[in-house]
Amino acid sequence: MSWPGETRRDWRFWLGTVGAWILGAVLLFAAWAKALDPLAFAELIESEGLAIVLPASAWSVIMIVAEAALGLALILGLRRLWVLIPTAAMVALFVFLNGRAYWRFANGLVDEESSCGCFGNLLSRTPAEAFWQDLAMLLPGLLLAFLARPGRIPAERLRVLAVAALTIAATLFAWQAPNLPLDDLATRLKPGVELADLCAGRDTDETVRICLDVLMPQLQVGSHIVVIASLDNQELRTGMEALSAAALGDGPTVWLATDSLEEERQAFYWEWAPPFEIREVPLALIRPLYRRQPRSFQVESGVVTATWAGLPPL
Repeated sequence: MSWPGETRRDWRFWLGTVGAWILGAVLLFAAWAKALDPLAFAELIESEGLAIVLPASAWSVIMIVAEAALGLALILGLRRLWVLIPTAAMVALFVFLNGRAYWRFANGLVDEESSCGCFGNLLSRTPAEAFWQDLAMLLPGLLLAFLARPGRIPAERLRVLAVAALTIAATLFAWQAPNLPLDDLATRLKPGVELADLCAGRDTDETVRICLDVLMPQLQVGSHIVVIASLDNQELRTGMEALSAAALGDGPTVWLATDSLEEERQAFYWEWAPPFEIREVPLALIRPLYRRQPRSFQVESGVVTATWAGLPPL
């Protein structure tokens, strides 16, 4: 049975459909990865200077919802110009940002951990990897999606309604995600992970791969509790008395991991005289381990056994 105005389903139609499916799947996965931690995506938007008119937090939700809606529309076969043109603009933006980060890295202006963050904290990619991978995943699918676009589509209104429903759901989810207990899902830090697998960087002639077990080798033996926080974090300061008491007790050894500068660490020592060690961890390694600070975790012989949003329940 054929519908009036429906494009004949030859090899070109199916090639365009498969291209749209692949592109839609990539956009949906990227939207899901960023929706788990919209605050980190907002930080990226702010750093890229894209927070124009609206604050970065608002743009992060808008971009996540747009990715989700366009991705589902492509998977449902809505290869209309009102879907493909915004998708092309989004793909062009991602490729441009990754291309700029790649150029800046090649010229020594940024480090190798700087990329567009299109897949949130779930994937670690260098600028070169981000540029070439996005080019390979997004551009062919986008070009194919324009091929042999269908005329009338069966149940088109129902498909549009499905996209609208997902748009509403994605908006609510991205808005409330920071308040939901999703840290283990949204970050690389979760029970069962070994410290040797929490790393940043690559082993090359110019850079060295750094892992948490190297920066904090003492955690490989015994029981420990590690708090991740900037030294100016108010919740950390409020809980310093409890942390200090725990450090002086007979329980697990207490550590504080931070990316704060040396002068900040010295000032913190003079102010609080903490009875536990403060260990500096580079931002590229520590940022994918939390959504909000502080975040804490327990380690038994180099393996994460528990995590907590905020300070540990001492």
